[in-house]
Amino acid sequence: MIVTVRGPLDSSSLGRTLVHEHILVDFSAMDITSRDKYDTDDVIEKVTPFLEDLQRFGFTGFVDCTPSYLGRDIRLLHKLSERLDMHIITNTGYYGAANDRYVPKFAYEEREEKLANRWIKEYRDGIEDTSIRPGFIKIGVDPGPLSEIDRKLVSASAMTHLETGLTIACHTGEGEAALDVLNVIKSYKVSPSALIIVHADSIKDRDVIFKLADEGCWVELDSVGSKPIETHLELIGEVIKRNFISQLLISQDAGWYRVEEPDGGMNKFNPYIHIPEILIPALVRDISEDIINIIFIENPTRALSISGRKLCS
Repeated sequence: MIVTVRGPLDSSSLGRTLVHEHILVDFSAMDITSRDKYDTDDVIEKVTPFLEDLQRFGFTGFVDCTPSYLGRDIRLLHKLSERLDMHIITNTGYYGAANDRYVPKFAYEEREEKLANRWIKEYRDGIEDTSIRPGFIKIGVDPGPLSEIDRKLVSASAMTHLETGLTIACHTGEGEAALDVLNVIKSYKVSPSALIIVHADSIKDRDVIFKLADEGCWVELDSVGSKPIETHLELIGEVIKRNFISQLLISQDAGWYRVEEPDGGMNKFNPYIHIPEILIPALVRDISEDIINIIFIENPTRALSISGRKLCS
């Protein structure tokens, strides 16, 4: 089962999916984030054509990675999902990257267990006063050794996974932090297969990327379109050569109606079609359609399926 903003979905129905994108973000700061700063219908009208472009390439699944306190708007996502008949997935969790700018103040005071209970409640009862439930856990950490608050967020995510089966997607993009996150997850007896290393293509040390894959983590290359295509073709080729194709996720980190900017910053809106328009045609010169389907259908389906994954004793 996969949990979308419209409810549970049989895993076989998810289809071709982008695993890390954004509809709307609010970078203005956690304590001044407000839905009064934008008109939902305006956002829908502006973003819909970009999603329709994606659908024309056969993509039916869309993972929105905007977390709480950074602009997550589950009602907006639900309206778009209904309008487009697209499987949109939202998240629970808090974002500890960007020097903890978007971490709510109470998170510093509460223990890991209480934070986890907040996220578990969203999964069991719905987000805010709706029946919309998260389909994964989104957290973020800063580069380098984990700070106290970042370690707390990772611990809470592990606790939440053990209670809900939700996959953990952790923003890192830096090797030392990613390895620290993995070690914390394992300390709670959570299998690395429940952990997506977000922005793995920004980790400079390739050995670290493949150590994470060897441990069993999902390796997410999600900057397609913002880095030269040759970078990703080479890295994907190495992933395949090392036999980690079954742990590879690819996306673009694209979109971004920016609440804090005039007209939502639509002049900078990054389309969702770099992968189908540029990357996939380049890939099919050297790899089969079956491998394309593994990357964009089978892997997202397995990564996002609700399943408690524990380390063997």
